[in-house]
Amino acid sequence: MTLLTHTELSTLLHESVARFNQPSFIESDPVSIPHLFTHKTDIEISGFLAATIAWGQRPVILRNALQLMERMDMAPSQFVMQADTRELKRLDSFVHRTFNGTDARTLVLALRHLYNKHGGPEAVFTQALQQGTMAQAISTFRAALLEKPHPERTRKHVADPAAGSSAKRINMWLRWMVRRDKAGVDFGLWPGVSPALLHCPLDLHSGNVARKLGLLQRTQNDWKAVEELTQNLRLFDAGDPVKFDFALFGLGVFDGVK
Repeated sequence: MTLLTHTELSTLLHESVARFNQPSFIESDPVSIPHLFTHKTDIEISGFLAATIAWGQRPVILRNALQLMERMDMAPSQFVMQADTRELKRLDSFVHRTFNGTDARTLVLALRHLYNKHGGPEAVFTQALQQGTMAQAISTFRAALLEKPHPERTRKHVADPAAGSSAKRINMWLRWMVRRDKAGVDFGLWPGVSPALLHCPLDLHSGNVARKLGLLQRTQNDWKAVEELTQNLRLFDAGDPVKFDFALFGLGVFDGVK
């Protein structure tokens, strides 16, 4: 693919966002899981858990994320805050790839602790971003979430930019929670966090598209690549760079840019 001029690339990106940032996007995307709910904490919790298992085949992700919500009586906030030992056992047989019932139970109790002690994820991110970068804020969130004793195996399911991770799934969840526009795909629930601070979710597919478009030079899909890509996307919209996640996804999946 011939590299586009800045103007041509801007046109392509903005037109692609307009095409893919639509309600029709929701049904086949993990964001459909939090869209099952209307209350803020239900959306936060279901979104976090759906994003946490969002790797692999999309139909399987959606099926298993919905199954996880059903095990929580389709009331994730109430389950996280009130489930007793008997109710928590419903999670024990849950499996999504390497994420299992132990991980599900651990994160449910970790979220309970996060809300009880730290006021929930919005409070953690809002405060952390007043003092540091997004990478530091994600690491702060991870530390607060996993503050209580927990199985070592669950740690790998909560990414840490300090260890070089691209934190793709956390960045995707943050997009859902923070971005706000008229399209209605993302929720815009956290007014204390500016969309300008978000970082683009990066995986193999979006990374390949970004490199093809000249938006990313780094060959590894790590946190440094996330910063490079996001900084380049800010050249096209400094206040909402992560809206172009829709463009990278759509151009790769639907338009065959690879």
